[in-house]
Amino acid sequence: MKQRLLVGLIVTMFHQSVFADDSVLHRVAIDGSKMSQLGLLDAANAGVIGKKELASMTTYRPGELLESIPGLIVSQHSGEGKANQFYLRGFNLDHGTDLRTTLDEMPVNQRSHAHGQGWTDLNFLIPELTARMEFKKGPYSSTTGDFSAAGSAAMLYANRLSQSIASVTLGQNAYRRALLAASPDFADGSLLYALELTGNDGPFVNPDKFKKVNAVLRYSEGFANNGFSLSAMLYRGKWNATDQIPLRAVEQGDISRFDTIDNTDGGEAHRYSLSGTWRRTATDDASKISAYLINTGLDLYSNFTYFMDDPINGDQFSQPDRRVTSGLNASHTWHSHLNGKNTDFTIGTQLQNDNIFNGLHKTKARQQLSTVRQDHIVETSLGLYADISTRWSESFRTNFGVRHDQYRFQVDGDRRENSGKASDHITSPSASLIFGPWNKTEFYFNFGTGFHSNDARATLTTIDPQSLEPTGKSPGLVRARGTELGMRTEVVPGLQTSISLYRLDFDSELSFVGDAGTTEAGRPSRRHGVEISNSYQANDWLSIDFDAAYAKARSRDFDPAGNRIVGAVEGVAQLSASVDKLGAWSGALRLRYFGPRALLEDNSVRSKASSTLNGRIAYKFSPTLKLELEGFNLTNRRASAIDYYYESQLKGEASPKEDIHFHPLESRSFRLMLVKTF
Repeated sequence: MKQRLLVGLIVTMFHQSVFADDSVLHRVAIDGSKMSQLGLLDAANAGVIGKKELASMTTYRPGELLESIPGLIVSQHSGEGKANQFYLRGFNLDHGTDLRTTLDEMPVNQRSHAHGQGWTDLNFLIPELTARMEFKKGPYSSTTGDFSAAGSAAMLYANRLSQSIASVTLGQNAYRRALLAASPDFADGSLLYALELTGNDGPFVNPDKFKKVNAVLRYSEGFANNGFSLSAMLYRGKWNATDQIPLRAVEQGDISRFDTIDNTDGGEAHRYSLSGTWRRTATDDASKISAYLINTGLDLYSNFTYFMDDPINGDQFSQPDRRVTSGLNASHTWHSHLNGKNTDFTIGTQLQNDNIFNGLHKTKARQQLSTVRQDHIVETSLGLYADISTRWSESFRTNFGVRHDQYRFQVDGDRRENSGKASDHITSPSASLIFGPWNKTEFYFNFGTGFHSNDARATLTTIDPQSLEPTGKSPGLVRARGTELGMRTEVVPGLQTSISLYRLDFDSELSFVGDAGTTEAGRPSRRHGVEISNSYQANDWLSIDFDAAYAKARSRDFDPAGNRIVGAVEGVAQLSASVDKLGAWSGALRLRYFGPRALLEDNSVRSKASSTLNGRIAYKFSPTLKLELEGFNLTNRRASAIDYYYESQLKGEASPKEDIHFHPLESRSFRLMLVKTF
């Protein structure tokens, strides 16, 4: 079987923890079926997803590439240019809080963002360039830091493509995409370049008219473990938005499922970045340094309550955000064989500074009427960590880590009462014990603490900018505590299985509500859950994957309103099958189950579960020319992509009404793609 799977060899570095690039150890990965991860990872919940697995994903939008992580759901409640909604381990992660996402060590999460803490906009991602994705769940690593309590995803672009790519895609709902990417030899290295142009209207009555431009330019020399790269990236996007709509308006026949209340909602965004990475690896030590400079901007217009606050002009508001984010990551690892025990000792630092101008304004048809708040924020953080991994014997190894983070917040706002300086710090220890492998089976025990940062404005706000009433300040950093038992086995030939049982506690789920310009105090919470992930290589041409997860999320204190955590996902599952090497034919099908969620704390209103089926089929006319047909929501399921329950008021209504507000899952659509490699 192994010889049949030797499609190609990629030299990759792996640490005994999940993140490969900090290691001195060298391993050879097989670019065929999912490679064996026994002996490489410190938790059953962690993994490395290779380029071939990522390429087999059928994704409606770039952010859905993260659904290759077992148990993770990616959704959308607005126009295509807006950041996705994420669900994992009993969390509604909103637009990215508690899911740390990076690309080539550049942070994607944006802290103290105008719309939501941890804003994660992945529209700049080009899937064809993604070489691999490394993921973890839970606060069990000293290397990840802010936003990683529920999980983290580290994506890496390739320095060199195996083949140049030119592709054109056309689809229903005015979808069109063109991509050109290549990596010719240049000077003493390789010059990777890529240009992507995309447009999409979606199935909506008010078309998304989403247009984006993506570009990447990278020069690299050497190899992944000994070399350097310099990169420049550009993204611009513009769109209309069909935000969530009230169910009553659809049931009354006032609008269709794909219509909107305020057809002037939407936005535009940009992201420009410069980054560099340098790595050096010797026999017994390794060093890595990366630096980045990112300029991002967003103008977002939304209306979720329609005419409840302002019966004349409506409730639309804008959230402009302009920022420059700069940072430096550095680490050094020593490897020793003292007394026959392999030990890796790593120290590292992560420095980040955000210079932010954002605000909240009341608008009508994207024209500003008044200002709720406007702030200049400077947020600086320094993280220091130490990590030691030791293989004590053939069947026992450990990983211990400790991390210390120091944050400084400075807010210059339009109200003196909400301005000033604040600081906070936190220390986060972690430990992992790994037993085995015995009969191709490993067992894991993980314990750790982590955190997420709150919006800088929340740490200093004393006057609610909407009601002008006094409000309490929030802590800058909120602690999370996790414990987990796991198992990974390959005892059945061709089958890889991992199982995790976990508990995660938060001291508080405080968050800054960008839609209101104030702080929302969350209660202390606890999540219990179980996850199972299976990958089966049935034969040379068929692979089957099945992932399922269940979580119970509850508040830990007593409140007559109830103890459910609103929006917390309970159960998710995915079943997929991929076929390849059937002559010129290949294809895949993926069934995704998105479980119900409580929409009120007393569980009296719940969202409905949904199941969707996506697929693709491809035919190769020659080794360099392929035609591929992708299909989304193949059963044309009338389901919600997301549901909320809150008060709103439509024009003509005498008073606000509580109702389910939903964003519909896109109707069945197809896209045809022609790919030429050279």
